[in-house]
Formats: sequence, structure tokens, C-alpha cells
Amino acid sequence: MLVAAVALIVVLTSRSGDDGGTTNAGGGEVFLQSASSSGPDPFTQTTVSSTGSAPPPSLPPRSGSAETGTPRVSGGTPGLYGGTKSVASCDVEQQVRYLSGEPAKNAAFASVARVSANEVPGYLRSLTPLQLRADTRVTNHGFKDGSATSYQAVLQAGTAVLVDDRGVPRVRCACGNPLTEPVAQKNPRTTGTPWPGYQADQVVAVAPSTTVVNVFVVYDPEDGDWFARKHGDTGGNDEPTSPPTSTSPAPCPPGSSPCPGDSTSPGPSTSSPGPRPDSSPPPPEPRPDSSPPAPQPDSSPPPPEPQPDSSPPPPEPQPDSPPPPEPQPDSSTPNSGPAPETSGEAPADPNTGGPAAARA
Repeated sequence: MLVAAVALIVVLTSRSGDDGGTTNAGGGEVFLQSASSSGPDPFTQTTVSSTGSAPPPSLPPRSGSAETGTPRVSGGTPGLYGGTKSVASCDVEQQVRYLSGEPAKNAAFASVARVSANEVPGYLRSLTPLQLRADTRVTNHGFKDGSATSYQAVLQAGTAVLVDDRGVPRVRCACGNPLTEPVAQKNPRTTGTPWPGYQADQVVAVAPSTTVVNVFVVYDPEDGDWFARKHGDTGGNDEPTSPPTSTSPAPCPPGSSPCPGDSTSPGPSTSSPGPRPDSSPPPPEPRPDSSPPAPQPDSSPPPPEPQPDSSPPPPEPQPDSPPPPEPQPDSSTPNSGPAPETSGEAPADPNTGGPAAARA
């Protein structure tokens, strides 16, 4: 069941990248494309009207993609995109003119965007010009031999793009190429020169938002402020807004499964039985534990044992002392009167006659 589920996911993902009229020109390669590079086989000349470098966004928890291995983030995430307030990152009307002047490219572009050729101008005007704030994995498309070609790419943060109403980048403005979501690669290998700060494990893929994004919360790297841009607007109606708040909790550092609090637990567990009896400080601890006399004799057996051995002799001579009182009544008969009261040996004096008279 698990194998079948994974196979189904890969098939569905592959189909999502099977755009009409396209051929795969990249194989297992993933091309690194800097923000200003046009890349291979561009559809048009650049339409970038605003450039700028924005710090990477503080993204909420991302769900990993089993197909590409790239974390996915929702296109509706506030702060995912950057730009300059009241300035469009791309000249949308220039893009319309470029494609309208070349019907073959316009038709190939329409096949990737899944619209008709005459709908391309309206489609482009429905998109929102913004800038990527994170290195982003996409399926890029070039134009070669009269048709669209597709290849996997990573677009550098700061790349100017046109974004649809679900927050997904759909056009790369430096080359006019249509974009779609990334596709699984069996043996992916990067091609191209990495830019400063590039890290493969920091690349993201944008997933369509579950709801329509009516307003994008955008970061302005020029002045460090935030503004709101309505979907499909080119910047004329931008308004200042508050920065998004990060709700993602700080996770435990990878590989540190024993947290600082947990690391203390094994210490006492290993030293509790052994070292306490062997070391001098532990005696107080065993004493409360051994409030019954058992552990105390274990700690110092010799002293208590000789003491009880020496103490019994004194009580033994004490019971031996009664014979001295017996000779005392023998030596002094007149004082034997009190003797019969204290012991039953008084009738042993019949010669005196004293006791017999008293009994009479």
C-alpha cells in the first residue's frame, strides 16, 4: 500500500508538470539561475523594472515534498514576497507586447499557462508583480524550435516574477518564461554557478494557497517597511501595513534529542547506587535511607560486633555475685532474721530455734 501511494504521488506530480506542447530538455538536471540571468532559450527580452535584494523571510513550518525533497510553503504566506512600494517589479504591458508580436511564442506560452492564445494578455494582467525572498524551486520553460521546453530550476531570491491569485510564481520577468510547479527528479543534480549565500537545504517550493490571495503582504527592502498590494495590482494602490507576526515555535536543535533538561536524568541514575556507598559524602544519604538499622551495620560492622561481645561478661559476673550473700548469713546467725524474708534458705538454720519459735 505504501509503495502504491508513493507511486501515485509521483505520477500526479509528474502530470502536473506535463504542460501541453512542452518537451523535457533538462533530464535530471536542476539549473541554478541568478536573479539577473536570462537562462537558456528565453521567451522574451527582460521586462524587469525594479531590482533589489531582500533578506530571506521568516517562514512558518514547511511541509516537505516527498517527490522533490524540497520544503513547500503556501503561496499565501505573509512576507513570502518582496518588492518596492508603488513600483512594479515587472513591466506587464511590455510582456504583453513582446508576446503579441510573436504568435509562435504566444501560442507556446499559452499552452504552458493553459489558456488560449487570445487570453494571454488578460492572463498576464491578472498576475501580480513581486520579488522572490527565498531561493525557489520551479519548472522553468524555454522556447526552442517553435515549441516550449521545460527544465527544473532554482530561482535566486530577489528574482522578479509574476504571481497568480494562489501565490504561485507563473512568469519569470528576466526572460519572459512561463513557470509551473517543480517536478520530481529521479537523480537530481544541480548545474550552474551557486550565488553567495546559496544553500540547497534552504530552497523552497511554493504550493498554491487553499484560498484566493486578495492582498499580498510585501516586504520593501529599500526602507525596511511593509506594504499591502492587491492581487493583480502593479503598485498604484499599495498601502502601508503591519509586518506579519511569526507563530512558528522554535524547534529543538536537530540531533540533540536529549535536551538539557533530559541530559541531567541519566547522571543521577548511573551514580545513585554505586558511588554513594563508596564515597564519604553519601553516608548521610544512606542514613535516611537506612533509618532501619540494616544499612548502618553494613557501613561499620566491626565496631558494633566487638561492643556486644565485651558487654555480656559484666552481666555474667553479676548473677555469680549471689553466692557472696549466701556465705554472709552463714557467718552471722543473729542477723539471719532478715534472711528468711529475702530468700527461702532461712529454714536451713534449725539449730538457732529462732525461726521455729517465730513460726509457732
